[in-house]
Amino acid sequence: MLVDWWTDCIENAGNACDCLRFPLHMSHKPGDALTESRRMLSTLAGRKFFLLFLFLLASLVLYPYAENSVLGYYVFRVLSSTAIVLCVYVVSFRRSLVVAGLLLAVPTFLHRVLNLGTPASWFSILNVVLSFLFDVFIVVVIFRRVFAPKQPDSETIFGALCIYLLAGFAFASIYGMVALLQPHAFYLDPLANLHTVPDRLDFVYYSFGTMTSLGASGITPVSAEARSISVIEAIVGVLYLAVLISRLVGAYRHPTG
Repeated sequence: MLVDWWTDCIENAGNACDCLRFPLHMSHKPGDALTESRRMLSTLAGRKFFLLFLFLLASLVLYPYAENSVLGYYVFRVLSSTAIVLCVYVVSFRRSLVVAGLLLAVPTFLHRVLNLGTPASWFSILNVVLSFLFDVFIVVVIFRRVFAPKQPDSETIFGALCIYLLAGFAFASIYGMVALLQPHAFYLDPLANLHTVPDRLDFVYYSFGTMTSLGASGITPVSAEARSISVIEAIVGVLYLAVLISRLVGAYRHPTG
């Protein structure tokens, strides 16, 4: 619409009043606003992996500030809730996937956003297990879309990044479950921590530190189960990046279609 108006102004440069009347008779058409809204929704629908990546990354960055202030607490809860909703949205390829995602999203919301349940209770353990299954479910569905035999685009890249972040959160849920079943499975160095019992932030920190082979100073796996899972995560982190790079390189060298 703006381009057409500008073209008319150039073609009829002698009549400046017609150009100045643009805001009065062209800028408030209800149909144009509806069209722009639909176009924006269509654009967002085509960038769902990008949106999910932004909210997952924002949740990861704002995690340390969730308990330090009232504003940080509510901002983090909103971001976490939105990320869970987006996880269900990105797998809404079939109705069965949506139903399964919603069923697993409820305990995930209770565990990560509301943090309901007392430590070592059956309710907390069940929420942790279902939260882990939610991450695995979303990762598997996105993995099948990202590694489908088609030419990769920007959404493919962001989908792969979402898998990486979700895998880190999934392993954090596993560590939390291990800590609930074995209270002394992890040791927190008192010189590097202000608390003695690890919480979910500690497990998220340890998970991504292990998956990226960076290491997580201040927290050490003590039990055999915790050490075994740590080794598995380190291997998964390295292998995933290798498989992803080979997939992208192969797709660009031998494009389909």
